[in-house]
Parts: sequence; C-alpha cells; structure tokens
Amino acid sequence: MTRFVVTFLLALIEVPAAFAQEKPITFALIGDVPYVEHAVVVDFPNMIAEINQAKVAFTVHDGDIKSGSTPCTNSVLDAMLGRFNEFESPLIYLFGDNEWTDCEKHQTNGLSPDQWLQVLRERFCKGDQSLGKRTLKLTRQSENPDFSIFRENVRWAMGGVLFVGLNVPGSANNFGQKEFAERNKANIAWIKEGFALAKSSGSRAIMIIQQANPHYDLGATNALRRGFNEMLKVLEKETLAFPKPVVLVHGDSHYFRIDKPMLGPVSHRRVENFTRVETFGNPDVHWIEVTIDPADPEVFVFRPKIIRKNLIDHSKPSAP
Repeated sequence: MTRFVVTFLLALIEVPAAFAQEKPITFALIGDVPYVEHAVVVDFPNMIAEINQAKVAFTVHDGDIKSGSTPCTNSVLDAMLGRFNEFESPLIYLFGDNEWTDCEKHQTNGLSPDQWLQVLRERFCKGDQSLGKRTLKLTRQSENPDFSIFRENVRWAMGGVLFVGLNVPGSANNFGQKEFAERNKANIAWIKEGFALAKSSGSRAIMIIQQANPHYDLGATNALRRGFNEMLKVLEKETLAFPKPVVLVHGDSHYFRIDKPMLGPVSHRRVENFTRVETFGNPDVHWIEVTIDPADPEVFVFRPKIIRKNLIDHSKPSAP
C-alpha cells in the first residue's frame, strides 16, 4: 500500500538549537469508534494492539465512543473506560455528541443530556492524569475557579508543541440549548489562554482537538454552523497572530482529510499556517500517526495508518 505523507506547506523557519537536539515524537489520533458490535469486539481491539505496538507517546480519541443509536448506559461507559486503559501509553479522551447531547433520545435511566455530561466528567476526568496504563499529567480548565465544572477541557505540552483539548460536540455544538453559552465561553477562554501560553513559552506549534466538525464549508447563518461562529472568529484571530503551525483536529463527519479551510478575512486566500485534520470514523477503524520532528521547520508529519486486519473485501456487500 502506498505510503501517504502530508506535511505543512510553510515558509522555512529557523529551528532553535534546543529543539533540533531532541528526538522525534510520534502520537496517535483516533475518533468516532467503536460503533457496531463487530468494531467493539474485533476492530477496536485490533486498533489498540497496533497502536500499542507502535509505542506512541500518547493517543487522543476525539469523541463518539459509541453510535448515536446505542443506549446511553453506565455499562457502555464502563466498557470503554476499560478499553481506554488497555492503551500502553497515555490516552486522552474528548467528549462527543453521542455520549451526552444525543442521550435524551436513547436514555434508559431518566438522565438528561446535561446530567450525562456530568457522568462523563466523573468517570473519565478524575484527578490530573490521563487514562491509559501509563499516564500523562494534564492541566484542566477546572483549576480556574471561573470554569470549575469544565474538567474535560485539558492542556499538555510535548516536543515543543502545546496541545489543547475542548468539549465541542457535533453536530452543531448543542447550539440553542441552555448549557451552550457557558460552555462556549469556557472553550473560547481556553483557546485564548492556550495561544497566550504557546507564545510565552516559545512553542513551535499549537494543536487544538475537539469532536465537532465546525463546518467551514457552510455559511455563517446555516443551522449547523451557528454554534461555531464565535469560536471560529477567535480561532482565526489567534491563528493570524501566531506565525507558527496551528492545527485543528476533529472527528464527527467520519471523513478522513487533511486540508486548509481557513481563509484570511482580508486576502480571502488560504491561511497557510492553519491546517485541519479529520480523523477516520465508523465504519473505517483506522488511525493517524503524527510525528513531531524537532529538526523540521514544518513541525508535523501526518501518516494515515490503515489497519490491515480491519480491511474488508470491497467486492462483497458490507455487513449491515
């Protein structure tokens, strides 16, 4: 299979000697898995085994740990918590819509979506450590008294890169619901704080990770886009003021892609230092390997990793 490599197309930037002496770091990006029973029993364990064999520094799951039609139950969450702790390296999990905003349709114990969000926080956001057999210390936004409930918004640094995790669920960021305004305010504050820290610490790049596709392809008045408009304006402003690579990672629409969808507000041309990465999603149970190369001024290399054990015969009908 052809090896596919995508790197940033940026002007050359001098690499600080301190970074150039470090070794490359690899990590994994996954999301929107597992959905169906076969993926739960076979495909996802195959993914865990392959990522463990790759000995990555950490893995990020950007949300949707079950399908929208799967009931929201404690047993489903407990099963996924067990799976996450099978990862040899640290596992950082960011919430998706199927785990809380969609639970009203499929609830089995009378909890509202907001109550399910609290259940997720209690199960997956204990202490200041990630999940996984080997853990990673995380900075949680809840350390700030002004945002004390938002334990799921996290931050960590590695390889000269600052990573920022957000609770931004698909498909429309829960726009129109009572909880939206407070969470949106927290997310925007976390983005701004992340960029400020990246600047003050001399970070070579910043990577922001969330579940929802913010729908760059839709107009600002579209119903799916309205829940992202304010956040995208802030992200645009911060990106233009940060002359280094900025990456937005998300899942949600189950369409693997790496592109540059941000347009400059004045030039109307591509903002070259901004890149969007969307992870694989059901029914494609694969992952993205990312390498931070200290000697490379472009910082990141992305490689889609196709799990051969999870391939299907395309000449035959897919399983229902």
